[in-house]
Amino acid sequence: MSIETDIKQNKFRSPYQRLALNLVYTTNWLEYQQLEFFKEHDITSQQYNVLRILRGQQQTPIKVSDITERMLDRNSNTSRLVDKLLAKNLAKRTSCPSDRRAVDVVITEEGLKMLTELDPFVDAWEERFNIITPEEADQISAMLDRLRESNK
Repeated sequence: MSIETDIKQNKFRSPYQRLALNLVYTTNWLEYQQLEFFKEHDITSQQYNVLRILRGQQQTPIKVSDITERMLDRNSNTSRLVDKLLAKNLAKRTSCPSDRRAVDVVITEEGLKMLTELDPFVDAWEERFNIITPEEADQISAMLDRLRESNK
């Protein structure tokens, strides 16, 4: 469906307004798809993002502040997200040997197990993008990168 049909708006001030609204609408649509699945597994997409970052560390501890820098949603309260993962035994805290005020975080075996269970869903979720070619995906990504770079 077109953005016009989905939001029931036939005219836009410009192609740029149409693009901006389409990006916001599509982002929300994609997030809703994830939300429904993650809810079934009692985590949020932000908690999933933290777990994904921790798995990428390959058991190397990481500071909460470093997790924040790598988050897809930089507005997330990373400390609160980590606390929720600690409560679910999906992550654990360790002392930072170089800075006693800092807290390091690592993923637990339970966290790794959950990600392994979620991997097929994430793979299937990404499959929806197969309607465009890999070259088109690279072009769209490059355009989005350029759009973000224009604001720096």
